[in-house]
Amino acid sequence: MWAVGAVRRVGLAAAVAALCLALAAWRRRARPLREVLVFPSPPSCTEPLLAEAARPGAAARPCHCPLPHGDCPLSRLLRHLLSARRSLDICLFAFSSPQLGRAVRLLHRRGVRVRIVTDAQYMGLQGSQIGLLRQAGIQVRHDQESGYMHHKFAIVDGRMLITGSLNWTTQAIQNNRENVLVTEDVEYVKPFLDEFERIWEKYNPINYKFFSKDNK
Repeated sequence: MWAVGAVRRVGLAAAVAALCLALAAWRRRARPLREVLVFPSPPSCTEPLLAEAARPGAAARPCHCPLPHGDCPLSRLLRHLLSARRSLDICLFAFSSPQLGRAVRLLHRRGVRVRIVTDAQYMGLQGSQIGLLRQAGIQVRHDQESGYMHHKFAIVDGRMLITGSLNWTTQAIQNNRENVLVTEDVEYVKPFLDEFERIWEKYNPINYKFFSKDNK
């Protein structure tokens, strides 16, 4: 009888322990992502990360680049972007980073719906990635206002917000004091989603005005 009771107590303790572990795992999964990336990001090799994204499951090729291959703010930003499976909405003042441009083109080729809103004046500067992204077939819209389209945010799969002071330029990434917040908190993601959809419709090319009323 005593042995039966002991077995039952051990079984109950094991069940409670398993339940606690399952609850802890659920809480970890349920907790929304919150991460802050601080720049400048030291020069680093992102080729293995981008190559893996281009050829999922393929054997890794050795990279002999002399730059460090460790984790850094830029590589973490790239990983968040490359996690997109359905959509990527980008709203940026300036976009000239070759690494980030390559990541966006990879996502487009993978079938992710990519939409970009940018500033009309800065999209034409030398080194801008916007022309290459358009050539790849990615939808791009720009402002037609006297002020700048100065937003700096991206939304991954409608659930992850990436925002902060960072323009997606090599200068900003490697030299400037910048910050990026990555979060899945719905209360923060939704206002940015709403703003993107609002200006995406506002900057529809059918609404562009190329001549003033006086020149009609």
